[in-house]
Amino acid sequence: MRPLQYSINVTLDGCVDHRAGSKDEELHRFWAEKLAQSDALLFGRVTFEMMQGAWRWPANGVRPEWMAEWMEPFARTIDAARKYVVSSTLSQVDWNSELLRGDLAKAVEQLKREPGKGLFVGGVTLPLALAELGLIDEYEFVVHPRIAGHGPTLFAGLSKYVDLKLVSRREFGSGAVGLRYEPRR
Repeated sequence: MRPLQYSINVTLDGCVDHRAGSKDEELHRFWAEKLAQSDALLFGRVTFEMMQGAWRWPANGVRPEWMAEWMEPFARTIDAARKYVVSSTLSQVDWNSELLRGDLAKAVEQLKREPGKGLFVGGVTLPLALAELGLIDEYEFVVHPRIAGHGPTLFAGLSKYVDLKLVSRREFGSGAVGLRYEPRR
């Protein structure tokens, strides 16, 4: 069974706005390695469209002017990755992607039953739904030394506690700390 890992950047006050954390070469390389360790990525529509808009590799094969050279490994990794998109509003997707429709629990359980290294979920709303269903096997938070003072916040609206046990931690040069947890079952 493939494990489902949720990983996200978060500020000290719980903000998961992708613009709130620090952006540096070490963190981009960490995220590229993290994505490469999974067989597929699982996104909701909003996260999928945001990632596609930012990281889809140009058809001409030339790195965009705005992108630092050290961002390229992340861009190439996410661009090449298999993606599943949970959406009731999109009628089709491309970018090496497939729509997941119908019962979320059944669809994700089926993906987890397939052989492989694992699945990676990102975003805010979809992981909340997956946490409610008890389908996340590993949580990883890269906590940035910043107070954002705004949202969205991590797991806002969760209806029940999810008790976790710390399995590893990693410190980054920026002062961010990666904390990896597994649910206590």
